[in-house]
Amino acid sequence: MTDTTPREEQPLPTARDAAMLAEVGELRAANEQLERAPASRAVIDQARGMVMALAPCTSERAWDLLVDVSQRCNIKLRDVAAALVATTKDEALPAPVRQVLRRGGVSRMS
Repeated sequence: MTDTTPREEQPLPTARDAAMLAEVGELRAANEQLERAPASRAVIDQARGMVMALAPCTSERAWDLLVDVSQRCNIKLRDVAAALVATTKDEALPAPVRQVLRRGGVSRMS
């Protein structure tokens, strides 16, 4: 015996559906970034203070140095900051980061 009950067919996704899915993905990524931002900001501010004390320099100059290290080493700024702060726990600073910081006038980095 065959079933003669008509099946309900699912409508095919439209371009609008695809656009909405893409937007949901973008919003989720933005939300995740916003959730990480306060912790990243705190580490970056700590690293900035360390650079200010070691260079010595202004807050703006410390920011510029950290951004320069990030760009020259192709490492995210928050990761550069975390590596710098980790030196307070006797962790070694990666050599490329140390070299760029020294070129920037931060000479007391181990």
